[in-house]
Amino acid sequence: MAKITIQQIGITEADADAIVNAANEGLRAGSGVCGAIFKEAGHRDMQAACDEIGHCDTGDAVITPGFALKARHVIHAVGPRWRGGGCGEEELLASCYARAIELAVENGCKTIAFPLISSGIYNYPKEEAWRVAIGACRDKLEQLGERAPEVTFCVISDSSRKLGEKVLSEMYKLTEP
Repeated sequence: MAKITIQQIGITEADADAIVNAANEGLRAGSGVCGAIFKEAGHRDMQAACDEIGHCDTGDAVITPGFALKARHVIHAVGPRWRGGGCGEEELLASCYARAIELAVENGCKTIAFPLISSGIYNYPKEEAWRVAIGACRDKLEQLGERAPEVTFCVISDSSRKLGEKVLSEMYKLTEP
C-alpha cells in the first residue's frame, strides 16, 4: 500500500504530481492555502481555469493544471464548514479527500500533497480533521491497491505537524494485525 506522510512545508513547495487546494464552492481565490496556491500558480491563469469549471460542491473536487507551480495539477477540494458535527461534516470531509485521490489517479499522478482541509477558516476542529483526513486517505489507498498514489500532508505549524503525526501513529496502530 502507498504510504501517508506529514511534512512541515508550504503546500506550494511540495514535491508532488498534484497538490490539493482547500477550495470554496465558487472556485474563487481565497486566503490561506487557497490564496497561496493561486498566487504561486499565477492568479490570472488559475482563476480562468476555475471560472471555466464554474462550481464544485462541498465534498467533491475538480482538477486544473498547476500552471507556474512545481506540481503538474491542482486538485480543488471543497471541504465543509464546521457546524458542530451534526450536519454531515465528517462524511463531506472524507468525500473530498477520496475524490481528490480519485482525480489524482485518473490523471496519472503518483504523488499527491494535501493541506488539512477545512481546519482553517472553516473551523473544523484540528484533531477531528486529522482523523477524518487520515482515515479517508487510508481507506481510499487500500481500495486502490497498486494504483494508489503516495500521500503527503503539508502543514505550516509545528503543533499541527505533531498532532498529525500523533493521530497517524494511533490510527495505523489500530489497523495492524
